[in-house]
Amino acid sequence: MSRIFAALLLLPLILSACSPGGPSPITIPSPPTVEPPASIIPSALTGGAQTEVVIPVPTTEVPPLPKLIATISTPHVDQGPDSPFTVAPSNPQDCGYQWAYQDLPELSSDFLQSIQSIQTEAQARAYAFGEDCVHADGSRTFLPMETDFEVTLPASDLTDEAALGEWIVKVMQVIENIPPARILGPRPGRVSILFESSGERTGVNFYIDQYRALSAGLSSAEMYQTLKNRQ
Repeated sequence: MSRIFAALLLLPLILSACSPGGPSPITIPSPPTVEPPASIIPSALTGGAQTEVVIPVPTTEVPPLPKLIATISTPHVDQGPDSPFTVAPSNPQDCGYQWAYQDLPELSSDFLQSIQSIQTEAQARAYAFGEDCVHADGSRTFLPMETDFEVTLPASDLTDEAALGEWIVKVMQVIENIPPARILGPRPGRVSILFESSGERTGVNFYIDQYRALSAGLSSAEMYQTLKNRQ
């Protein structure tokens, strides 16, 4: 009796397998397609679930960056006909600086001639004062700061301050008439006037701008005393 009951239970399964509307065969899924690498944007930035953003891989070759060529212009320095230099050092940090003087033969010759036109026994010269830029190889570049003047004049009486003051005015008239293009350096120069009489000497030293700043109403003696006291 048990065998007949088991056969009745298997019969529906056999009939279902043989019918055309039976279960479909099991299919094996194909492997997933590999996608490009993606960056994950955190959900905190998108306000929800994490989002995948695909970053495309560049397919063209990126050329190298061009080299930048920097050009440095060298500042020119104004100079008169006596100056042997044409430009200032392009890199001042490479210099060792020393105080220096430079003769100005052409200006000195013209200055002496002008001074001797008012006093034949006078002596005079002009020179530039400034700095030498000493380079690592020992070469030097002169950098003028000012043009200075020296004058030696005979005087009959060194105690006659009015007469000495008048000579100062005459010397300064010559200096003020020199064309600015012949003056080296950016600042007013220094004037030294030495008076000689019977083996004795006295003199004054002042800057040109100090002379220009004197009051117009000063007498010759007062002008001499003022410049003498400012030495």
